[in-house]
Amino acid sequence: MRRLIPLLCLGVTSIGLSSCRVVPSSNDKPSGSASIEQLERRINQLEQKLQELRSPAGDPDSKTPAGPLRSLTLRIGTEDDRLRMYWADGQMSNLICSEEGKGVWACG
Repeated sequence: MRRLIPLLCLGVTSIGLSSCRVVPSSNDKPSGSASIEQLERRINQLEQKLQELRSPAGDPDSKTPAGPLRSLTLRIGTEDDRLRMYWADGQMSNLICSEEGKGVWACG
């Protein structure tokens, strides 16, 4: 019986040690509310980027047709100096141009 007691104590100790686990301290990871706030900020940033990608650049009330340009024609040194844009959907837009200096033109 005297030999059985140390074996029993050894068994109980090994079972107790095997069930131990390391518990991280509060400094190892952010708190729950801080994590949620960080995720909310990141979601807001991503939503803003998506909105910027969805909305076309420029003024939404602009008369300029949406879509790609097919070609441009620049006419300078004439009675009606202009930049003409031909759109892929068949529409045409003109921008009046003026000479700002020697060899420098501004259209718009």
